[in-house]
Amino acid sequence: MSPTTIADPALIPDIEAFEERVAIHIHEGGIPTDQAKDLAAQAQGFRNQAHYWAWLRVYVERKRLG
Repeated sequence: MSPTTIADPALIPDIEAFEERVAIHIHEGGIPTDQAKDLAAQAQGFRNQAHYWAWLRVYVERKRLG
């Protein structure tokens, strides 16, 4: 995702919920970390963890500049 990409405003990353869901998937579900992160991101409406973190990075950059 580049800074010129328009992100869906309905997608608002919740880092605390993301981290909690990852931990649950890993510790209770025995799911590998990368898969757990993808599932946690998908639970918030993102395609995968890369999409989640890219969206968050662009959001922070825009807020810092704006």
